[in-house]
Amino acid sequence: MKSAFQKISRVRGWAGGTKWYLSDDCLLSAKRMMYTIEYRRFYLRDLESITVWPSRMWKLRVIIPTAILLTVAGLMWALSDNTPVEITTAAIFGVLGLCWLARELALGPMAHARIRTMGATVELPLVRRTRRARKVLARIDEAVCGTRTVAQQPATSVAPPLSAQSAPQGSENAVPISDLTANATQTSGS
Repeated sequence: MKSAFQKISRVRGWAGGTKWYLSDDCLLSAKRMMYTIEYRRFYLRDLESITVWPSRMWKLRVIIPTAILLTVAGLMWALSDNTPVEITTAAIFGVLGLCWLARELALGPMAHARIRTMGATVELPLVRRTRRARKVLARIDEAVCGTRTVAQQPATSVAPPLSAQSAPQGSENAVPISDLTANATQTSGS
């Protein structure tokens, strides 16, 4: 049996994480904290907005580890007796610092997200990095548009339009459109 929910995102954390699932009518978050799981359901028809923005602390995540690793490498290099082991260790710390910098710059900034529905506003991590947000938001937007177009379709069937041959030639009850719009503007108080 195929599940109605499709996993669209996963954000890991130190003590758990959040997984996001999408179905035909709702967005479900499963937030795991140690040994418990908290579920939140957001109905697509009630969604007002989902906002994703980059974290301000992301720059510190790049700068601090890189600076520490490069400082350790520089100190080991400067204070070494030029033995191969000390120079190799300093080079390893330097390469680790540069690799950390390159990795963080390639992955981009960390992300925060806010989901606003008719009844509540919730801040939950939707994606880990902002570069992935477009892809996830596009899938959610597609589902929301699909839900709203189904809800707006009329429940009754519409009769097919009359063909030119079967249409009445001159109706006594026909009113020109200009008269209808003139009546509407007069009643609206303008």
